[in-house]
Amino acid sequence: MRNQYIKEVLMAIIVTLAPFQLLSQTFFTRTGEVSFHASTPLENIDANTNEATCIINIETGEVAFAVLMKSFQFRKSLMQEHFNENYVESSKYPKGTFKGKIANPKLIVLDKGGSYPAEVEGEMTIHGVTRKIKAKGTIKVIENNIQVISSFQIVPEDYNITIPSIVRGKIAKVVEVKVNAFCKPLKN
Repeated sequence: MRNQYIKEVLMAIIVTLAPFQLLSQTFFTRTGEVSFHASTPLENIDANTNEATCIINIETGEVAFAVLMKSFQFRKSLMQEHFNENYVESSKYPKGTFKGKIANPKLIVLDKGGSYPAEVEGEMTIHGVTRKIKAKGTIKVIENNIQVISSFQIVPEDYNITIPSIVRGKIAKVVEVKVNAFCKPLKN
């Protein structure tokens, strides 16, 4: 009888403190999805990866993403080869990164499921060039996990990615990037 009472009290304490513990946790994934679309009327260019690493601390608003450029998959192997060898030079610049902060982390309620708008500001590095970037997105709280969803545009020229004149008409000047990362609490 006494053991049952102790178990019930401990369970009540755990249930009461669980939301506070969640608030201080950092969320993480190695299987974030990143895709991009850079098409023109002449050519559809789409690539995606599900190997992006994401770490996010909702309490502080700190966010970081990293993706190996060679992990992007294209529907045509020749596109993938040109992307890695000629455009982003994956051997020389193996990854793209983003480090920044959520501008409005206090609006995200971790102990209540739902979708919350997020504004992120930081620095993106691609092809050895770092530029400031702002993006809007959504953070969904699903049980004890979060899902980060965003869509934004980049201009390859801003990152010193040169498109040869022979194919310039086939590649969009502005690239649409989409991010979808399902993150779980990082164990301390």
